[in-house]
Amino acid sequence: MHYTQINDRFNIIANKLMIIFGLIMCIFGLIGNILNILIFSIWSRSRKNSNKCNQTNNSPLYLLASSIANLFIITYPLLTRIMFDGYQYRVTQTNVFILCKLRYYILHTFDLISLTCICLAIFDRYLISSRKVYLRELSSTKKRTIIIILFLISLIGLHSIPLVIYYNVSNTGQCIIISIIYSHYYLYIFQICLHGIIPIVFLSIFGILTIKQLKLLKEHNSYIHLNPDRQLSRMLLLMSIAIILSSIPNCIERIYDIIFVDNNIEHSSRFFLYHVISSILFYTNPVTSFYIFYITTPNFRFQLRNLCQTNRHSDYLVSNQIHSRILTKN
Repeated sequence: MHYTQINDRFNIIANKLMIIFGLIMCIFGLIGNILNILIFSIWSRSRKNSNKCNQTNNSPLYLLASSIANLFIITYPLLTRIMFDGYQYRVTQTNVFILCKLRYYILHTFDLISLTCICLAIFDRYLISSRKVYLRELSSTKKRTIIIILFLISLIGLHSIPLVIYYNVSNTGQCIIISIIYSHYYLYIFQICLHGIIPIVFLSIFGILTIKQLKLLKEHNSYIHLNPDRQLSRMLLLMSIAIILSSIPNCIERIYDIIFVDNNIEHSSRFFLYHVISSILFYTNPVTSFYIFYITTPNFRFQLRNLCQTNRHSDYLVSNQIHSRILTKN
């Protein structure tokens, strides 16, 4: 009886955590990514490199694609995660396509798009900040960057199609993969490698290399004319750290699924609490990017103020035009 009460307490705590933090993250994530899209749309059109080419447009383009992907993740997979873990909603055969097949397709497709774009953005910063000419020349032009993004979207979208085929509902109302072979591929490749180890290692390596190169530029006083690019590099470095920290708990959970299989009720209740916490941390990636950029980057704050002032000025002009038309008619 005592163990049952403890398990119930863990479950209640986990449910409330997911509902409270999940809904807060949905609200702030939607607002933040919409503002990200507006700002990076402006940056990807207007930013020019003083070094005779438009290479500095690459990172804002990658960040724009990542923000659009994050918006999809927050709008659908995060809301359904709140339903599953917060309100204990069970899937049925009538809604299996919407809540299992389509949900996991959207989650993994757009999360991989977002992670890949962040990785490519930090790699682009590494190339741009290099003192070696041949590395700087490897940074592609704006048109090629758009082609790369579209190719990645198509490739990742095709790669995720088996999720729609193999996901189904279990007798207990849970989303499961019905193919044993693909379930192993999903666990090892999708969850552990593509969503965990590969982005963590990639961002760690190129993040450290970019930091070293920026320090060299600073020591040689060659960074002054690249101040906007240094701020953009710093944005990406901080975003990379956030991705690494939030991905580690989820990666540990997936590895634990492989190593330990324990059906003990007390243990499973505690593990469910850990699952909820790791899920909340996992979704901080698409939610917190705007706030990281805003807090750490003066250029980002300046662009946001300009955007707000432009909108207010436009509203003022429209209201004046309407008012003048009314006066003219009268």
